[in-house]
Amino acid sequence: MFENSSWIIHPENKLYEPVRFTKAFSVRKPIKRASLNITSLGCYYPVLNGARVGDFILPPGFTSRKRVQYQTYDVTKMIKDENSLEILVSDGWYKGKINFGTDEGGPEKKKALIAELVLRYKDGTKEVIVTNESWLATKDKLRMAELYDGEIVDMTFSDKGGHAQALDHDKKLIVKQQGVYIKEQETVKPISVFKAPNGDTVVDFGQNLTGYFEFEVMAKAGDRVEFTVCEVLDKDGNFYNENYRDAKARFEYICQEGYNKYKPRLAFWGFRYIRVDSFPTEINENSIRAIVVHSDMERTGYLESSDPMLNKLFSNIVWGQRGNFLDVPTDCPQRDERQGWTGDATVFCKTASYNYDVEQFFEKWLADMRLDQGKSGYIPNIIPKTICWDWSTVETSGAVWGDSATIIPYQMYLTYGNKDILKKHYSCMCKYIGYITKSTKTEYLWTGCDQFGDWLGLDAPVGSYRGSSNEDFIASVFYAHSVGIVCKVGKILGKNVEKYEKLYNNIRAKIRKTFKEYKTQTECVLALYFDIAENKKEVAAQLADMIIENGRRLKTGFVGTPYLLHALSQNGYSELAYDLLLQDEFPSWLYSVKCGATTVWEHWDGKNEKGEFWSKDMNSFNHYAYGSVADWVYEVACGITPLEEKPGFEEIMISPVPTDKIDSLSARIKTRHGTVISGWYHEGERVRYKIITPVKATIIINGKKHLVEKGTYTF
Repeated sequence: MFENSSWIIHPENKLYEPVRFTKAFSVRKPIKRASLNITSLGCYYPVLNGARVGDFILPPGFTSRKRVQYQTYDVTKMIKDENSLEILVSDGWYKGKINFGTDEGGPEKKKALIAELVLRYKDGTKEVIVTNESWLATKDKLRMAELYDGEIVDMTFSDKGGHAQALDHDKKLIVKQQGVYIKEQETVKPISVFKAPNGDTVVDFGQNLTGYFEFEVMAKAGDRVEFTVCEVLDKDGNFYNENYRDAKARFEYICQEGYNKYKPRLAFWGFRYIRVDSFPTEINENSIRAIVVHSDMERTGYLESSDPMLNKLFSNIVWGQRGNFLDVPTDCPQRDERQGWTGDATVFCKTASYNYDVEQFFEKWLADMRLDQGKSGYIPNIIPKTICWDWSTVETSGAVWGDSATIIPYQMYLTYGNKDILKKHYSCMCKYIGYITKSTKTEYLWTGCDQFGDWLGLDAPVGSYRGSSNEDFIASVFYAHSVGIVCKVGKILGKNVEKYEKLYNNIRAKIRKTFKEYKTQTECVLALYFDIAENKKEVAAQLADMIIENGRRLKTGFVGTPYLLHALSQNGYSELAYDLLLQDEFPSWLYSVKCGATTVWEHWDGKNEKGEFWSKDMNSFNHYAYGSVADWVYEVACGITPLEEKPGFEEIMISPVPTDKIDSLSARIKTRHGTVISGWYHEGERVRYKIITPVKATIIINGKKHLVEKGTYTF
């Protein structure tokens, strides 16, 4: 592949300025098949004879700098006698602010294209058109494209250009497409266009989403269309996007004479609102529409209840996943970040795998993790590892964030039953354990390393993002948990795990000896959920008391929250878990719903009831981590649980836990073996359960076990 093709660049190769590469060619014989193989250092947008090639948004995707994926498109039906192939290339994830943001450095930092068009004729002959210095390289009407800042388009611009230059860059980095294509998913029409109190014209799409917009307008040459996007309005109802930080999140367009219709080609935004800074006519609901984009995953999981606010929370969790699963699991899609933060993915991966089929999505991301893992075994806190976000000169992993190396592949195995994921990743897991073992300052604990702690925990000291939970305790618990996963995976793969079993027992014993008191909700949660507490009944009562004394409200952050309801329900406090789930006063999941959220917030109090913002520094309104609560609803409230000994839902345990606090609740998950449904509803003073299982199942109702074959059951 690409044996005779060269990487090509524009001679100037200016930062943020897209380049259009063009090749004209003639076809004089009947075509049997035409295939275009293509990739770029940066993102590309291919056009053949005036028509878009394929439907992959922002190819070739976001990968480790140690590889770049190529894509193959069937263009047989697009070929004519006289042809023009045009490929637009921007900095994208490779060279823009998200990664380098500078012109400094060697040739490996230049945006570039490599492609080959393979023409197979009906007479049995073949012709290959390759990228080389014969291609025309010009500046484009798309004058600027930058993932954080947006696009600037000038339809009046033209450039004659000149010949492309060859770039000496390693073609061995090119690999076949592994990830899921990013595609346009749906169109969202505005629910209103209104004048804000300060006089701004604002378009409201009614949903915080990830993607871009398409507009149409009749205009004069030189007329301007200018938009700025945001997620929320301020307390006065005015446009607000200070939380985007240094991301300009703008779109500028200089019109051509007459009819103009355009949608961005090499940018995306996270937004609900658009401020109309300039438009040739009066804009209305028919002038513009939003287009939702995300990795093309199949929806597999659904939750539904009798409570409208709870249903809205379920919707917000799904929208948060959609908005952040854009080739990599990003933390947020709007501000100057949009990185593959490992901690967020770790705590959400179970929910993610129930809501959508994310097996291929995570296989690709885990492959990047293996490439970017340090020689010491450390896992970068961001995957793919990016230059401008790698602020530490010391190779260090944070607990939970680094534990993505063990937790995520094992969860993919449990959900999908694919042992290959474990085979490919086992060495990475072991190296990660080795890193912790060598870097810790205390044998059998994880101490002395910089940690994120219970990130954004509400019990954080003033001025800190980190909750008050003991960071060494958190790190040590996850050290034990990851070693435990390695033991399980090693046994599945037929490995000798005796040393890891001894290590696990030593870590667990040392944690119990060292940390005898639990002072925060998160510490209690981890001690219970990860089987550290020696007296679970006592610790569970302590946790319950902490929650009740806090008005039946939580104080947990990124680390404690995913396991909070599980820790309660596993220890006899299911009703208190429901209290937390259904709480609508701050802090709670339903508080943001009550405040009008359409996705999950980064902070429990991203915006308070007075309309005041938590901060402008780190305040995303589309951050899926706290949406991890959905896995408790699937697994406990509705009772659908995969079995470790029968992964991939080959067999299932179904043990619903109903409550009197809502009338009904149901879940369904499409598994590799069929769709499982478990729901319950109140019928007078009784609870009726309806369960459909596609495989053998153990159904537990009121403590009584029922061993059943596949089928439909009512209790």
